[in-house]
Amino acid sequence: MTSFAGSSLQQERMYKMHRGHESMHVEMILIFLCALVIAQIVLVQWRQRHGRSYNLVTLLQMWVVPLYFTIKLYWWRFLSMWGMFSVITSYVLFRATRKPLSGRTPRLVYKWFLLIYKLSYAFGVVGYLAIMFTMCGFNLFFKIKARDSMDFGIVSLFYGLYYGVMGRDFAEICSDYMASTIGFYSVSGMPTRSLSDNVCAVCGQKIIVELNEEGLIENTYQLSCNHIFHEFCIRGWCIVGKKQTCPYCKEKVDLKRMISNPWERTHFLYGQILDWLRYLVAWQPVVIGIVQGINYSLGLE
Repeated sequence: MTSFAGSSLQQERMYKMHRGHESMHVEMILIFLCALVIAQIVLVQWRQRHGRSYNLVTLLQMWVVPLYFTIKLYWWRFLSMWGMFSVITSYVLFRATRKPLSGRTPRLVYKWFLLIYKLSYAFGVVGYLAIMFTMCGFNLFFKIKARDSMDFGIVSLFYGLYYGVMGRDFAEICSDYMASTIGFYSVSGMPTRSLSDNVCAVCGQKIIVELNEEGLIENTYQLSCNHIFHEFCIRGWCIVGKKQTCPYCKEKVDLKRMISNPWERTHFLYGQILDWLRYLVAWQPVVIGIVQGINYSLGLE
């Protein structure tokens, strides 16, 4: 009864504080909506006209913005994981940008980012299930507090989405550098080397397993353009590295044909979700900060 009375008193105070400010609230909402629309138009145009700079700035935003909030809010667990991820990824990026490129580097890069991709997928699924588990009340059967299970779900989901987006963006940068260094791929223009029939254009190494032969570790995969690759290389190139064209001739890859396994298809869909969420993680805090600055300058509080 006391808590109910206290809550009612608090609501009454809030009502008195904001009473008569309806027009101000409408102005703040309109400013927020206009800022969202303008920001979306600017970002879309920037991405279409200068995609490379847009991706680099977005990646920098995603790397720095969460760091600011974790230090400010004392989230040391996230900060420690962020530090470990940053150190290892920086080393992998360093290896991927060296010239001449070591023959082992492409496999190292794709293995690391494929691991990050799978871990982020697992964290995302576990987090989502934990949230649904709590909302359905199943936590009561195991005597788990709703707040604890919900916190676990939200944190796991955030970890999965954040590191999934970061891993895919860094993998794309590494893919461009490595493929350009090897010479069978060029971001713009023709490749600097001619591709032999028994060489993988992604890693530059020879293909040992025949096309119709079953390999012990991986098989050989042929695209619709008839170019052949190591299975792990082309899957890393398309799914992890976000490329949808042949590394050599740039013909569009039929991802539906490549991903015939329903389980792998969910991984591809998860990758698309990560791309959609990049805007929310990287640019939404910036838009909100701009809106707050406009409100403050206009005296709208």
